Amino acid sequence: MGNCIICGIPVDGEICESHEEDAVFEFEGTSASQLSPGRYYRGTVDGYADFGVFIDIGSHVTGLLHRSELDQRLESLDWETGDDVYVQVLDVRDNGNVDLGWSIRQREREFRGKLIETANDEFRPEDYGEDSSDDDSSSDAGSDTDSSTSTGSGSGSDADAGSSADTSADTTDSAANESVDSNGSQPAPDASSTTEPVANGSGSVAAESAASQPSTGASETDTSADADTSTDAAEAASDDEPALKRTTIDAIENQVGSVVRLEGEITGVRQTSGPTVFELRDETGTVECAAFEEAGVRAYPDVDVDDAVALEGEVERHYGDLQVETETLDQLEDEERQTVVDRLENALEREASPDDVSLLAEHDAVAAVEDGLVDAATVIRRAVMEARPVVVRHGATADGYVAGAAIERAVLPLVREKHTRDDAEYHYFERRPLDGRVYDMDAATDDVTSMLEARERHGEQLPLVVLVNAGSTVESVDGYDLLSLYDAESVVIDDSNADEEVADAVSVAVAPSLAGEDVSDVTSTTLSANIAALVNDDVREDVEHLPAVSYWEDTPEAYTELATEAGFDETALSERREAVALEAYYQSYKDKRELIADLLFDHDADLAAHVSEQFRSKLDTGLETARENLTTESVDGNTVAVLDTAAFTHRYNFPTTTLLLDALHRREREDDSFVTIGLGDDELHVRATESLNVCDLGDAIAEAVPDAGVHVVGGQDGHIEFLPGERDAVKEAALEALGETLA
Repeated sequence: MGNCIICGIPVDGEICESHEEDAVFEFEGTSASQLSPGRYYRGTVDGYADFGVFIDIGSHVTGLLHRSELDQRLESLDWETGDDVYVQVLDVRDNGNVDLGWSIRQREREFRGKLIETANDEFRPEDYGEDSSDDDSSSDAGSDTDSSTSTGSGSGSDADAGSSADTSADTTDSAANESVDSNGSQPAPDASSTTEPVANGSGSVAAESAASQPSTGASETDTSADADTSTDAAEAASDDEPALKRTTIDAIENQVGSVVRLEGEITGVRQTSGPTVFELRDETGTVECAAFEEAGVRAYPDVDVDDAVALEGEVERHYGDLQVETETLDQLEDEERQTVVDRLENALEREASPDDVSLLAEHDAVAAVEDGLVDAATVIRRAVMEARPVVVRHGATADGYVAGAAIERAVLPLVREKHTRDDAEYHYFERRPLDGRVYDMDAATDDVTSMLEARERHGEQLPLVVLVNAGSTVESVDGYDLLSLYDAESVVIDDSNADEEVADAVSVAVAPSLAGEDVSDVTSTTLSANIAALVNDDVREDVEHLPAVSYWEDTPEAYTELATEAGFDETALSERREAVALEAYYQSYKDKRELIADLLFDHDADLAAHVSEQFRSKLDTGLETARENLTTESVDGNTVAVLDTAAFTHRYNFPTTTLLLDALHRREREDDSFVTIGLGDDELHVRATESLNVCDLGDAIAEAVPDAGVHVVGGQDGHIEFLPGERDAVKEAALEALGETLA
């Protein structure tokens, strides 16, 4: 009969049934039948198969962790042969096969206890492995101790009130007394002396020797004083130990297995089923630090995000990532805290500013917002340095995807450089395509919900939200206001005719129209590719061809030359443009990171050529149907082509209405006075060869048909929405207004 190592209740063995799954077992048996299903065991990776991983449990038994039991793809496991892992025994079959299950706990410290399991019994680690000679010597020592202390304690049993600490002290005193010579002095201990100072600095040899000497002719008061002096000496010896010198996170990769001291700011806290994981940032990077109180219990509950701390712990590798096993974690206050804050701020200012502020090419519209480009790049770089997630929102169009991918290309290497986690690039950067070009309350609410959940569940910092190819009109202000209520920063990068209200609602607004520039020859990608080069000069050559990819026609010569120098001819550019446009439509709410990267940055054109062929086939089919049902009218000398998109397009199939109208307008226009209208059930889209302000058109229609509920979505470059019941009246009002607007 013993006591459970976790809850202490009397049990047969060392652990109660209800806590078996809270302990990890070392198996020292010789047969699979000796395993206990339901328990967790430490094992060693033996090898991989297509269907799972073989794990050695002990020296004589091998089990299979089937891929269906994993909480991730088998291919994503970074276990290597010989690695120690933790698994659960699910079943031992009659033929001796062992079925294993996944364990979310992959460290011994994440379990609440450890036991050794043999063929017939279970032992605590400290009670297992003692051979007979050890047992005999232990018994002899106990007899000697009983003999030497029987006159002083009146107890002849080790199980009595005398603790092991008391027994050890008595034995030490006895040894010390025997070593005193006839003159009352004590010889210096030799190299084999057992009175060496312990690792935690509890006292020096001299202090221990002084404390163990007999009091020849001294009173009890003198003895007490000697004891106090001994304690003071021990404490002084402890205080004299040198403190660890601070190291930086970028230097710990070469210090695996060593105890280090780090100072910095907590940027994230998450509670696992085992330890609490703190993310610590200093001026050189970030690292995860695991602190263990007990399984699932928050360690250092007073430490939270933004606290300045000093942390000491051992550097380890956890699934290939660097991690610090926390031994002490102290919050810094007053001057110590300010020192850390100043150090981080100075480093941020140095690192956040772009090293090279040159633009990709000469382009008047881009040069007009050069300061804004630098400001946007600085804000993005700073977010990476501060371990804040960067969320890029962009339109689900070819220009939107290419622009977002440009910034992604620049930020990901910086994230990998600053974070020790292998999955940091998926954790600290995200692209979320938008349905449309307005950052409305629906999109903002989605972002706020996600960021608050991440902060609550994982202790993440609030993100930087970057709007690309979207969000530059007044309809987006409510969304930015919602972000600002939580102090989440936002940046806008757009080629549209932007509204001044947006510039006041965000941290940085990069829009040539706000600088009074004509935006007819600029795309969001031209702006974003320049920002990408400013964010990370190492990817400048990678993104030089992207501006040329984003133009459907009339590509500025400067960008064509850049693309040619990068090895992309006109065919390669058009294939990538068309391929991205098609992929932007399918699963439009997903970033498709790897696929988009393959299309844009891989010089092997087979993938782009294959996808672009599908694009042309689908677009040509849509255009053929549209041309057959296109009607034209002459309005005050202007040719207006009208397509009933509700009747003659497949609303939920490719191509989209906007993409179809763009292509139709490019191919059908005859001169500068050509206008294309797409009239749906409740939407009106217009394309004009000459500049046309859709807001003015919407105002004219609303005045003519006041009961149609007319409103403009997307500003000067947007579209008009109305009530379906007034569709015919809206069409007539639109044609009349176009005549006045284009006159």
